[in-house]
Amino acid sequence: MTEANLGAPPLAQKDNAKIAMWLFLGGEVVFFVTLILAYVYFRLRSPADFAEVRAAINLPLIALNTVILLSSSYMLLRSVEAIRAGKAGAMRIALVATFVLGAVFLAGQAYEWSNLFADGFGIDTIFGTPFFTVTGVHGTHVLVGLIWLAVVLVSAWRGAYTSADHRGLEQFSLYWHFVDLVWGVIFVLFYLV
Repeated sequence: MTEANLGAPPLAQKDNAKIAMWLFLGGEVVFFVTLILAYVYFRLRSPADFAEVRAAINLPLIALNTVILLSSSYMLLRSVEAIRAGKAGAMRIALVATFVLGAVFLAGQAYEWSNLFADGFGIDTIFGTPFFTVTGVHGTHVLVGLIWLAVVLVSAWRGAYTSADHRGLEQFSLYWHFVDLVWGVIFVLFYLV
């Protein structure tokens, strides 16, 4: 800690951590918007190539995978509500459910990729470059989230979160909800439109 932080009240430190997370997420917004705009550019440039791939995509599977990821956000929300109410056991159960749902989503993405590769859609195509880049970067964010969630789970089991102080869980929650929101945009633009 710096000398300036030693005298700072806990509330100010909490606010600083939230501001830092929001600044980080603002950078992530710019990053994902840039990737998605590149995808839109390539899609508008070669609509026939994208129409061919759309026929190969298993939309019901991806829709189910989307519901799974959104359900993970719901479970995370439940975990925050539980700890605010002083229910540490309920928080831990909801966190485990969040982890399982996030891992299932990631496995679903891997399955989709393997099917697309098996159908001959590679990374080096007009479709593959933007699609695999955006979904891969998102998947990497989910993987990082799962690693972070594992740390949060260990902290939760050690009693680090209470109804009065659950900043670490809230910080993680901001990140995870952001990643899920980004997937919502990707799902609509890449699979539905």
